[in-house]
Amino acid sequence: MQKPGAGKDACMLLDYNSLLLAVGFSAACLSLTLFGTWMAARSDKFLLTWAVSVLVVVVEVFAYDAYIARPGTALGVLTLALLLLGFSVMLGAAYQFRTRRSPLPLIALGAGTSYALALPPMALGYDGLGFMLENALAALLLFGTAYEYWRGRAEAPVHLIGVALLYSLTAASFVLCAAVLAWDGKLVLGHAPSNWAEDLSLVIVIASMTGIGALSLALNQGRHARHHQREAQTDALTGLLNRRALFDLHGKAPVSAFTAVVVFDLDGFKAINDQFGHAAGDEVLKVFAEVLSADLRPNDSVARMGGEEFAMVLRRTLPETAEATAERVRAAFAARTVETETGPLRCTVSAGFAFGSSDGMSFDKVLSAADKALYAAKRGGRNRVLDFRRAG
Repeated sequence: MQKPGAGKDACMLLDYNSLLLAVGFSAACLSLTLFGTWMAARSDKFLLTWAVSVLVVVVEVFAYDAYIARPGTALGVLTLALLLLGFSVMLGAAYQFRTRRSPLPLIALGAGTSYALALPPMALGYDGLGFMLENALAALLLFGTAYEYWRGRAEAPVHLIGVALLYSLTAASFVLCAAVLAWDGKLVLGHAPSNWAEDLSLVIVIASMTGIGALSLALNQGRHARHHQREAQTDALTGLLNRRALFDLHGKAPVSAFTAVVVFDLDGFKAINDQFGHAAGDEVLKVFAEVLSADLRPNDSVARMGGEEFAMVLRRTLPETAEATAERVRAAFAARTVETETGPLRCTVSAGFAFGSSDGMSFDKVLSAADKALYAAKRGGRNRVLDFRRAG
């Protein structure tokens, strides 16, 4: 991003200074857009971090424009510090996007390390070495940013791979700038670097900034859409799937003879609410959801159907395995103690299960058969598991 405008051919459609200022203004617009997007969704804190990083780069652009006109040690140190800080914050934003953790430790590490390496030579008057190190360190920070997005590519492969590639391309342009300066071998320049690599880097920065901005905003919109979809399909109290989500997963496909549906119902739950209060009842439901979802296989699913009723769908299983799984849940829940304001509480659960058929049975019918087995288990004394085939 460091390139003087003086001495450029007048026949060029745009000199370097004009392009540099164009980067500054477009980056400022991107920063405002990111900040506005964050204001609309305060939970996406990475947008604020990213907006700050772009804003720091904007300040660096205009500081560097001043350095081009009047080279000086203090202004040179300031421009290096701003660019490296901006890219360190950008790396932190990528990490925050992927992990939802605080970016501050990574920002401090990136800025602190790059400052320790690049600023002393510039402060001592070795501006050529300072710019060389700045470009190399900027490339490392950008490659790190690309790697963070690459690691999170499973969330939205097309968008995140595109963002990672554009950050990598930008990083490569800084590597090129550092290599050209190293090839010249001048430790002292007395002015901003001036070579073809700087021109190419600026063009790449302009193009990449546009692409990264568009892809990242589209990525954030997609994340919001997925978040709303998850909310619509998740039971707010227990965090399990809700009835609608369970039917979306299994309601349309026929249930085979190797798929079991298990229905659970907490015993005496109304009495728990009446005696211990609804807060205690909610805690009981959360504890059971925890027990129910423990040790699930990847192809299995569990949901809260409503009230104190839950369901489990076991794929590729046998009757004895399905019964053992339901029995494990029953026994584990019976052994748990739920702490309430009025004292400890022990609860039990009843369950019934049914299988599909070799020619395929509707999910509704299998669920209804499991319900019948559940009611038979309730009539038989509760705190037990019953197979539909033995419920009659």
